[in-house]
Amino acid sequence: MTRTEIVRPLPFELRGRRLRLRTLVEDDYDAWLAVRRRCRDWLEPWEPRPAGGRRMPDDRPNFGARCLARDRERQFATGFGFGIFVGDRFDRFAGEVNLSSIQRGPFQSGYLGYWVDRDLAGRGLVPEAVVVVLRFAFEDLRLHRVQVSIIPRNRSSRRVVEKLELRDEGVAMRYLEIDGRWEDHIRYAITAEEWVERRDAYLRTWIGPPLPS
Repeated sequence: MTRTEIVRPLPFELRGRRLRLRTLVEDDYDAWLAVRRRCRDWLEPWEPRPAGGRRMPDDRPNFGARCLARDRERQFATGFGFGIFVGDRFDRFAGEVNLSSIQRGPFQSGYLGYWVDRDLAGRGLVPEAVVVVLRFAFEDLRLHRVQVSIIPRNRSSRRVVEKLELRDEGVAMRYLEIDGRWEDHIRYAITAEEWVERRDAYLRTWIGPPLPS
């Protein structure tokens, strides 16, 4: 088996205990927009700006284009973006978790990012979503390393990686341009070897036995 082979067909949906992760489609626009607008002051201070310093419009055509771009990334296995859905029928949009900038060759790595509806923060949904994506990254995609980069003062995001005890690899100075400023980031990471050591504990704590289909 080569490094780039995948054990199972790439899923459009990943399952956790209390949530489902699935690819966003244009029909998700209204739910996505409602959360983004309500939580704008909670989210935007931590997010990169595109070239030119202006944020991308949040209209439906741009959302649709973003969904198509994520589809292309998935087809080429360079990135996998998921909406987080919760509720009894898994129909409430709660945020996003993305595995991006996947590189193969000797690197075999990717970068993980996430955000959640402020009204649902602190309930352990994001750590659960991260564990679901890590299982996919290491067991399906066969990556060797996943990194999460967080601004030091972003305590909410740091609590996620601290709950999962991801390794702190130190501070990268002026690592990314965020909200118009070059910000330092703490780099947290986990390797395939660490995943093997922690897998059972992660799944027992955050996912548990699978729910019936």
